[in-house]
Amino acid sequence: MSEHVEQLTKKEVTLLPDGNIATPQGYTAGGVHCGLRKTKLDFGWVYSEVPATTAGVYTTNAFQAAPLLVTQESINSSQKIQALLVNSGIANACTGEQGLNDAYQMRKWGAEAFHVMEEYTAVASTGVIGETLPMEKIKYGIDQIHLPDNNHVSRFEQAILTTDTKEKATAVELEIDGRKVSIGGAAKGSGMIHPNMATMLSFITTDAAVEASSLSQALKEITNKSFNMITVDGDTSTNDMVLVLANGKAGNQQLKADHPDWELFKQGLTTVCELLAKEIARDGEGATKLVEVQVEGADSDQSARTVSKAIISSNLVKTAIHGADANWGRIITAIGYSGQPVDPGKVSISLGPVLVVNKGMPVPFDEAVAKDYLLQDKVSIHTDLGSGTGKATAWGCDLSYEYVRINASYRT
Repeated sequence: MSEHVEQLTKKEVTLLPDGNIATPQGYTAGGVHCGLRKTKLDFGWVYSEVPATTAGVYTTNAFQAAPLLVTQESINSSQKIQALLVNSGIANACTGEQGLNDAYQMRKWGAEAFHVMEEYTAVASTGVIGETLPMEKIKYGIDQIHLPDNNHVSRFEQAILTTDTKEKATAVELEIDGRKVSIGGAAKGSGMIHPNMATMLSFITTDAAVEASSLSQALKEITNKSFNMITVDGDTSTNDMVLVLANGKAGNQQLKADHPDWELFKQGLTTVCELLAKEIARDGEGATKLVEVQVEGADSDQSARTVSKAIISSNLVKTAIHGADANWGRIITAIGYSGQPVDPGKVSISLGPVLVVNKGMPVPFDEAVAKDYLLQDKVSIHTDLGSGTGKATAWGCDLSYEYVRINASYRT
């Protein structure tokens, strides 16, 4: 993903071009093909040498899948996770008591394989809703965990994918208490992307020592600025979550709000979350372009977030971007129905470098120049509401014919 990563402006956080979820000290990861999918890797794991303080955020969909319920129980009981197991292909959602029993069984087998407590084990699933897990295949995957050829982080990154076209991984490095600290992550997500918090699996590791409640609060705050600011298709999934594991192997003093390097750690975690979020948006089903919507001049940051999500979620805006059509009227319309306070006479809009609306009035522009810009694989829409200091950025993608083709035959 490094080819798509913008240069970081803050020197304290260093992007590691080949970094991943196993970059922080004390973590290993792997994956296998256990038969849930025809040929692709479909079962993966992450393991920490010691129990890691863990925080999570979960889908807001009322139909939370069984693995989410079991994992939340694990984290709530101990605030620590040491082993994580993930399957793709079958979501184990809307599967009733059987699905819940299967998630517990998956957790139990995983705990036995890694010789850890069940309460220190998390499970996650993604794929088709309404089908139960073939547990003999899950057991087969777990039985392969300690085979050397399967323990490679790239196999984990592949095993968690569904309709994704590529793996999503990143890591950063920073210095805390004079010690090198790393934060790494992996994610999956391509369709059913409209988080609040939902529609993806994202797993983040760090070797920093972090106090549990501070880690949880930081994750919630950062999620609202990263994963909750992306959309592909407006659908919120039943299964998906973000977990952050902090195992303390770096040897720093425990981080919390009053630690002098707390903001630096949050900056590193924000960088990882934003990079993964943008890669999910970029890899939307059938997508050809990453679309970034920047809103400023709103009454508040929350108002700006709402307006930016309204623009990035508009199917008419997304199809115009796909067709390289500078139809700014669709952007104006989305701003207008966002439900936020807007003075039409103060709104300005630019498509990249091309100003198309200035203080509510159309601006003559060169259609050919605008079209050339919209043909790029990253498109920025900038909106200034002219009414305050609130600002936010959202990410999404264009809506193509390929999206319909993929989702018309998702189960087959």
